[in-house]
Amino acid sequence: MNIDAKSIQVQLPDGSARTVPAGTTPLSIAASISPRLAAAAVVAQVSPLQARSDHAPSIETGEEKSASEAFMYAAEDAASERLVDLTTPLEEDVTLRLLTEKDVEALTVVRHSAAHVMATAVLELFPETKLGHGPATDSGFFYDFYRPTPFTPEDLKAIEDRMAVIVARDEKFVREWEPRDEGLLRFKAENDFMKMHFIERFTVPGEKISLYRNGAFVDFCRGPHVPSTSRVKAFKVLTIAGAYWLGDEKNPQLQRIYGTAFFSKKEMDEHFARLEEAQRRDHRVLGKQLDLFSIQEIAGPGLVFWHPKGGIIRKLMEDWMREECIRRGYDMVFTPHVMRKDLWKISGHEGFYAQNMYAPMELDDADYRLKPMNCPGHILIYKNTPKSYRDLPVRYAELGNVYRYERSGTMHGLLRVRGFTQDDAHIFCTPDQIEDEVAACIDFADAVLKTFGFAEFKVELSTWDPKDKTSFVGSEDNWALAIGSLERVLQRKGIPYKTIAGEAAFYGPKIDIKLVDALGRLWQLSTVQFDFNLPARFELEYVGEDGERHQPVMVHRALFGSVERFFGVLIEHYAGAFPLWLAPVQVGLVPISEKHIDYAKKVQEQLQFAGLRVELDDRNEKMNAKIRDLTMQKIPYLLVMGDKEVAADAVSVRTRGIGDQGSIPLDEFIEKAKRLVGEKSLSL
Repeated sequence: MNIDAKSIQVQLPDGSARTVPAGTTPLSIAASISPRLAAAAVVAQVSPLQARSDHAPSIETGEEKSASEAFMYAAEDAASERLVDLTTPLEEDVTLRLLTEKDVEALTVVRHSAAHVMATAVLELFPETKLGHGPATDSGFFYDFYRPTPFTPEDLKAIEDRMAVIVARDEKFVREWEPRDEGLLRFKAENDFMKMHFIERFTVPGEKISLYRNGAFVDFCRGPHVPSTSRVKAFKVLTIAGAYWLGDEKNPQLQRIYGTAFFSKKEMDEHFARLEEAQRRDHRVLGKQLDLFSIQEIAGPGLVFWHPKGGIIRKLMEDWMREECIRRGYDMVFTPHVMRKDLWKISGHEGFYAQNMYAPMELDDADYRLKPMNCPGHILIYKNTPKSYRDLPVRYAELGNVYRYERSGTMHGLLRVRGFTQDDAHIFCTPDQIEDEVAACIDFADAVLKTFGFAEFKVELSTWDPKDKTSFVGSEDNWALAIGSLERVLQRKGIPYKTIAGEAAFYGPKIDIKLVDALGRLWQLSTVQFDFNLPARFELEYVGEDGERHQPVMVHRALFGSVERFFGVLIEHYAGAFPLWLAPVQVGLVPISEKHIDYAKKVQEQLQFAGLRVELDDRNEKMNAKIRDLTMQKIPYLLVMGDKEVAADAVSVRTRGIGDQGSIPLDEFIEKAKRLVGEKSLSL
């Protein structure tokens, strides 16, 4: 506690601390450090200093906290961190971090402020408009408006132009407080029914409400915001869409205007260039162009048909996964697609996951459900025979088809479907073995990503929300044990991670591994999950070294995530130009004229005998037309054959992305191609 109530302690990221008068703002502290920092700062991140010091291990006594305590303190500290305006008076001891344009969190604040600038522009141009809400999103921002007259493309251009004027006015974002009842009366007088709803829902009678003002514009908002409108430097109004107020078609229809904002025009231009490249790589478009897969309306949405070329890649993926599982000590199993509803009641899915399952099928003996996951089936295999501690760990793996009822508006090509193949595995082990098994799963995930060409990934540790008793099962002690185990594995392996509270599976915490693709996008695929609940629900046992019966713990892991989703990401990562070992057609053959076809067929036979996948274009077409058509298929190698090649038993090689590399002996080409395939090389 402070002896002097008029001063507070502010701890900075470098570990230094400052004693300042209560009410000092982050901006003042930034200015005292450096005028340049004050000019660069966008927003401040603060957390109570007292909460951290109370929970820290005692240096004098050497006191250490348990895994359970460490988790609770970490969660408390993370929850207490908040972003505030640079002009917010600091009234208590805090840790302070000044965020600049180098910090990702600051971009979210810029985008939220850009939404306010857009709302300001809309009201200046169309004063009859009523305001909904305007949050930042991962890629920009939007604002909901109620206006009887639809906005036109010309209106969007006018709104963007007026935003530029407002930015140039350099209006300060100022936080104001108003009694709740006064705010409600004012918004009611203005017939602003959406703002009234937000105030009534998110505030309580008797308290003051938070407003933000820039110029004449005032909005009910919790903030924070950038210091002034001039900090919204690069922005663009994008599109408009319709939405019913509160999602109810009986309510008024709103107009949602989308936009985006960045720290600089250069970053914004790079963003739009990435979007164009992402469109070029869209797996749905390439899947059709390259004849890899289809989703057909007559069969139903979210159900994938694998065409021969996509089927070849799927086989290669699955063969690699099965061989690697066996090499790493897994047993391959197979389980039914449908099982009795009673099984899903025992597992807890009937209570916690029913909304994502297909409706029960009433048969003569019982109700059955399509399986949404493989774990209960693997549990039944484990339980079928007695187990000793000498048998553990038991590792079951399956490439099993599962079915989940995704809502109509949520499906997206291969990335979110209703029927998919999960490369599922479940490991049953003793508590002493759990951390080594989790570490081995992470090593396996790393091998998957590197083999298929992903060099970078990010890790999240998803934990439970102890206050949410409806979404999670199990005791606090079990959750603390499970979370502590996963934390120790990540720390032991030196893997940086971000903790995400409330995102665990209902039965336990999980490590999510998100790969980074060629465009720098994150994809959630691999997951490793700790489960202490299902072994208890199914009364699993093993006989320990002491001769007593004990309950095993369980690890769920999926490394592709699903074969379908992983394949969709592969298509976009490589833009359909797969490495040689994965390419559905590895070599295209182009005889220059009809008299070279016999030699081309001989080459085809030798390549196929060597295990290569070959397509011969023996059409009566010009050579350039054949090369163009095969090139459109993104085939790694095209071999052109004319008189010179026939005479020398050679081929003229055209390599994808490189071009003509001249003639080489056929045997030499075959040897090189076989080596690259065997090495699973990512280059040609």
